Amino acid sequence: MLRSGRRARRRRRRVDERATRFIDPGTLINQRPAEATDRQIAGHGEGDLIVGQGNRSAIGTLVDRTTRYVKLLHLPDGRGVEHVRDALLHAFAELPAELARSLTWDQGSERGRHDEFTRATDIPIYFCEPASPWQRGSSEKTNGLLRQYFPKGTDLSIYSAEDLAYVAAELNDRPRKILGWRTPAELFTKLVATLE
Repeated sequence: MLRSGRRARRRRRRVDERATRFIDPGTLINQRPAEATDRQIAGHGEGDLIVGQGNRSAIGTLVDRTTRYVKLLHLPDGRGVEHVRDALLHAFAELPAELARSLTWDQGSERGRHDEFTRATDIPIYFCEPASPWQRGSSEKTNGLLRQYFPKGTDLSIYSAEDLAYVAAELNDRPRKILGWRTPAELFTKLVATLE
């Protein structure tokens, strides 16, 4: 304790020395397969949370790196590790295995049970480096678009699963220049049809 009453300062670790906040540290993005990085094969997604007023509510976002197809995760009971894990399990249970190949996420504490998700689904999760949001560019772009519907400072717990499905459908029906002015829904539907 210092004379001023404050605690003694601790030496800060460099980025490469920092410990992960997970029990199972997970796999970093640099080990993600090339097919996920080059966006040529659908089924490699990115995920994140948009957080509401006072960090008390959240909506989970999933976006496919190839088709830009969006799914929103309803988190009515909070954004704890169990809630996020269960919402992801539910979202991926609805997808064909060919469209659920991997997931890239940041190192937020809500992914603390990533190993349980991977064991249950055989879907690997890759983690971005700390403070590197550009490594999940599709997710960051999607979050920006979602803020048109869910402005910062909003209590996100007021939105139902039906509200989230409506917003996801709006985004998925929006033509994108990156997709040659096709919509994510159009590409996703075509992919599902080829799997049947």
